[in-house]
Amino acid sequence: MLDYPMIVTRFAPSPTGYLHLGHAFAALTASRAGERFLLRIEDLDKERAREEFVAAILEDLAWLGLVWEEPWLRQSKRFDAYGAALDRLSPFTYPCFCTRKEITEEIARAVEAPHTQMGPDGPLYPGTCRRLSPAERDARRTQGAPYALRLDAAKAAEAAGKLTFTEHGHLRQVEPLLFGDAVLARKDLPASYHLAVVVDDAYQGVNLVTRGEDLLPSTHVQRLLQALLGFPAPAYAHHRLILDKDARKFSKRDQAVTLRSLRGEFITPAELEALF
Repeated sequence: MLDYPMIVTRFAPSPTGYLHLGHAFAALTASRAGERFLLRIEDLDKERAREEFVAAILEDLAWLGLVWEEPWLRQSKRFDAYGAALDRLSPFTYPCFCTRKEITEEIARAVEAPHTQMGPDGPLYPGTCRRLSPAERDARRTQGAPYALRLDAAKAAEAAGKLTFTEHGHLRQVEPLLFGDAVLARKDLPASYHLAVVVDDAYQGVNLVTRGEDLLPSTHVQRLLQALLGFPAPAYAHHRLILDKDARKFSKRDQAVTLRSLRGEFITPAELEALF
């Protein structure tokens, strides 16, 4: 049982496609886990986010019978907040000028080496730009080279000390180096998922994060960022994933299982829940 006067949860979809069965399960799980239910639209990626999908999300959630607090939050209005957080994290970040191709090639050269570090998504960034001197970094910036901002994970972990988080009521140790030097701001976006979700959860007062079990590893780097920024740590309850007949996660590309498609077949919300 969470020791909070009121449990605050949220559902935070990206408007890059229509909601599907997995989203419905996640939204229902979050809405029923606390007294306050918030909605956040994660539309940082302006190239892929579309207003028609924002409207469809609101429509689908209302069809499910969900009621969220107004006003709901959209990340594209929060760039100043992410910039302020990056400023506070500046002692633990460094510019990364590497292209995706360069990173891929560097990893390919090192992948067979015994010192290659692996993360949840494969080989970790090898730290190429972390080793640049301050003069080299300044020179590249002066030349106008685009860059992302990465977390110096080892430096951050040393500053934060030992950390824990609560998962389904059980205390777990944080592995701060799990994702290595994670990206906190992309070259084309003011914040990464890891940074934005930490800043927004703190701003909205979310104290219980419910989300799919595939995002459990992300908790380690996010808990590290919470500590560095002085934010309270929410509790977590990662839930099972809703899988297709081939035991794969549903995709927004699979139109057959979108809520819009199912509604067109005159399925009711109760019948949809029976599928879970």
